[in-house]
Amino acid sequence: MLRVRPFHAIRPLPNLAARVASVPYDVVDRDEAVRLAEGNPHSFLHVIRSEIDLPPETDCYADDVYARAATNLQRLLSEGVLVREDKPCLYLYRLVMGDHSQVGLVCCCHIEDYEAGVIKKHERTRPDKEDDRTRHMLAIGAHPGPVLLTYRDVPALGPLFRHDMNSRPLFHFDASDGVTHTVWTVLEPDVYREAFASVPCAYVADGHHRIASAARAAAEWRRTGAGSVGEPAGNSEHDWFLAALFPAGELTILPYNRLVTGIGLDIADVVRRLGEVGRFTVTDDPRPPRPGTFCVYADGQWRRLELDAASIDRTDPVASLDVALLQDRVLQPILGVDDPRSDPRLSFVGGVRGTEQLQQRVDAEPGAIAFSLYPTSIEQLLTVADAGLFMPPKSTWFEPKLRSGLLVHEVRKKALAMSR
Repeated sequence: MLRVRPFHAIRPLPNLAARVASVPYDVVDRDEAVRLAEGNPHSFLHVIRSEIDLPPETDCYADDVYARAATNLQRLLSEGVLVREDKPCLYLYRLVMGDHSQVGLVCCCHIEDYEAGVIKKHERTRPDKEDDRTRHMLAIGAHPGPVLLTYRDVPALGPLFRHDMNSRPLFHFDASDGVTHTVWTVLEPDVYREAFASVPCAYVADGHHRIASAARAAAEWRRTGAGSVGEPAGNSEHDWFLAALFPAGELTILPYNRLVTGIGLDIADVVRRLGEVGRFTVTDDPRPPRPGTFCVYADGQWRRLELDAASIDRTDPVASLDVALLQDRVLQPILGVDDPRSDPRLSFVGGVRGTEQLQQRVDAEPGAIAFSLYPTSIEQLLTVADAGLFMPPKSTWFEPKLRSGLLVHEVRKKALAMSR
């Protein structure tokens, strides 16, 4: 049984929502965040990427970064840019990108459901990234952005969504990337709580580090007694984390492409060896047409690598993933990328950035090579999670992205410091 509950949201004034809402913290680097927030003191990037307000040489894990995040959140509240809801609410969140539309429920889910496997994961996390987001949550006393969860489609939920979407939206705006964001306040939260109680499990789609960090922050808040006064054990605000639940059938996964630089090998020899892995032909199309196929850019030319379908064990939910096949048959044996989680030569490029960026970066860096992948399917993700297994790092890129700053779950009004 999946537990959901309303929460007292921190949210922007409706007329400021478009200026506050920002891309998630982990899809931009510092320089990109600086450019996006330039001239906009209301941008939530000042909270989730607060290093943009400190000197460029500042270590992004310095204590000052987390302290500035807390200060910036309080500034937005004191200026009235952000306000606190006077009652706990649930929300519907719709994103429209071109012809694609998806609608989900923004709520709080229970940490215990994640720890007990009712909310299933499919990726391992990196300790340094967990450390960062845990310190950030403890510093600001809140969950600043939702974890994207998904569930196998439940037809009975559709009418509930459509009913509340007939009401006047709380927010409605077009973001700079052309995605339209609309948020409604749910009229009858208990109806949704009962409906989601019939959902046997949910899956982490995007936000493994956020949910792992929320669990760690909860343990720290629990240890210190923060937020637990007068509340039953297991039902404090820190026992719940911010989530956005979308039906699996509405989510879109783009490929997560690979770029390897400084390989220290003769590109002509690499191209020759790739021809031994599978059928290798010149192509004008940089996008693979089907699973088990990769497009490779090197030496000013796109080529297509097609693996022998009979060589792929489709009964193995992890080894049969294209990201795993590329790692096992190309990146490790030919390019020497033994650990994709730590090799500094390997970069991951989200599919939303297009194959043009792959080509530009290879052209600008002698000795580089790029791989365009076919996207992982949502069914593959669910199958891996159901089996209790883990995908290789950077296997999925979900698009469109939820905006941060529209709905914040406040755990305690006075932030809790945590040393490194």
